[in-house]
Parts: sequence; structure tokens; C-alpha cells
Amino acid sequence: MPWNLNSDRPIFIQIIEKIQMDIISGLYTPGDKLPSVRELAQKASVNPNTMQKALSELERTGLVYSQRTSGRYITEDTAMIANLKTTLAKDIVTQFLDNMQRLGIKDEEVISLISEIIKGDDHDTVRM
Repeated sequence: MPWNLNSDRPIFIQIIEKIQMDIISGLYTPGDKLPSVRELAQKASVNPNTMQKALSELERTGLVYSQRTSGRYITEDTAMIANLKTTLAKDIVTQFLDNMQRLGIKDEEVISLISEIIKGDDHDTVRM
């Protein structure tokens, strides 16, 4: 997933979200070593201090941990990763439902639309 950072929100927050998404999508697996701060900063085209701030926050949450001399690693707590995935999924669904409500689409219609899209080939989403 590319680093699509913009100035609408704090960059370090967007970095946190990107790394979280990389973890829950399986790009990084439990116990994997993260690239160095400099490498990640270069890939994201951000200042290393900004990347350091994001990684420190991920450490604070426990999703990433630091080994003094060998770098940072993804937590091996698969329950934590699963909970994060569920939380993010619920947030996305809630935003979606809020948007549908703003459009005046009732719950039954939303369910019908989703069912129709899942069954049909007229959508561009990637299925897992």
C-alpha cells in the first residue's frame, strides 16, 4: 500500500494508521522486524523525527515493541491485532452507515444494496 499522506491531518497520525493497516492486512506479521526509522521515513518521504514520533506512539499502544540494539518488532499478541482489525472495521462500517443515512437510505435498502453488490460482478473491490 503506497504512503498517500496529505496535509489534511497530522502526518504522524496518518503514518500510525498506515502501519496499523499494514499489520492487520498481513504485510507485517506478528514478530516481524520493522525497517529502521530512516528507511521508513525515506519510503514515506517524511522527516525521520515524524516517523520516530509515530513509531513511539505505536510502541506506547503495544502494537510495536523495541529491542534495544536490534530495532522494532510487531507484537506477537495476535489477539491485540485481531481486536485492532475489528475496531477499524467497525469504524469503517459506522462511517459507511452514517453516509447512507445522510443519503436517506434506510437500513433495509443498505442491506439489499450490499447483498446485490456481493452477488454481482459490477464492483471494483478486491475480495479476500
